Amino acid sequence: MENEYLLLTPGPLTTSKTVKAAMNMDYCTWDDDYKEMTQSIRQSLLDIAKVDSQEYTAVPIQGSGTYGVESVIGSIVPSEGHLMVAMNGSYGERIGQIADVYDIDHVDLKVDEQQPVTAELVKAEISAHPEITHFAMIHCETTTGILNPIESIIPWLKERGIVTIVDAMSSFGGIPIDVKNLDIDFLISSTNKCIQGVPGFSFVIANRSILEASKGTARSLSLDLYDQYQEMEKNHGKWRFTSPTHVVHAFAQALTELKIEGGVEKRYERYLANQRQLTQGMEKLGFKQLIDNEWQSPIITSFRYPSEEFDFAKFYQQLKFAGFVIYPGKISMVPTFRIGNIGEVYQDNISELLEAISQITSATVE
Repeated sequence: MENEYLLLTPGPLTTSKTVKAAMNMDYCTWDDDYKEMTQSIRQSLLDIAKVDSQEYTAVPIQGSGTYGVESVIGSIVPSEGHLMVAMNGSYGERIGQIADVYDIDHVDLKVDEQQPVTAELVKAEISAHPEITHFAMIHCETTTGILNPIESIIPWLKERGIVTIVDAMSSFGGIPIDVKNLDIDFLISSTNKCIQGVPGFSFVIANRSILEASKGTARSLSLDLYDQYQEMEKNHGKWRFTSPTHVVHAFAQALTELKIEGGVEKRYERYLANQRQLTQGMEKLGFKQLIDNEWQSPIITSFRYPSEEFDFAKFYQQLKFAGFVIYPGKISMVPTFRIGNIGEVYQDNISELLEAISQITSATVE
């Protein structure tokens, strides 16, 4: 049996024993108790988003976060629509790839991976493309850990009648997001991120009126967001196709544990404390943070290689042997690696990680 380790990644992440235990039973998708659980999850997601169920709905979609993003792009942007995608990392680029697959006309606002998507850049690009009807961007770009300022972008777009789509995969549940006040039309996230469940489904916080107007737009059967919504509304939480029952129960437990912790605000404080401790400790060990503090998220941090001789593959294996798993870098311009601090991770765990890295680097120098 493989040794257990702490996942210091942006999801899948380390989950609590009680979340894992929630999967230790088999469940029926047609059972009324199970459907009630789905309905409870949907309402809890609306509560986290700070929206009213009369204006918004929560729609789970089987599959990873990308399935949720694709369900929105393929179901909401009509054939005559014009999409703008803000890109400062791999996940913004992925939205562009989805648009290509569905033959959706799109303009790409490309920003350096080490810089945020700013309101000024968006305003200039929108002014140059008045035909834009829909706009999509990433909140926390997991490629680097950068946090894009949706607060200064989304309301401005909505004032101009543009439908807004926010991929909040790595931020929802861990960073406070007031969906109503920001006027976000579609926010997408998944079970295995800041709410600290296990992988298996994504979900969309959707503006009801815009979602209902999208009937017949979807180019996919299984990823038809409107049809999934309608089925759950008509049949009180029934998924259209077989749902990941064990994952649903684990997610319900994770939502309970989020409440016990004190909600999103308290979890945000924990993540912030983890990240600050991590970066300060890594700085002392010779590892510099890639992103400026102004734009650095509390979710995942990119660190520059300390030298040209740094062997990440060896470093990774040494850390794994010590009980920690991290991420390789994902940008091409600067050699980096990434460390996440979300999930069932606390400051004692960060201290243990820093001690392990100190021992590894000391042994390397010797």
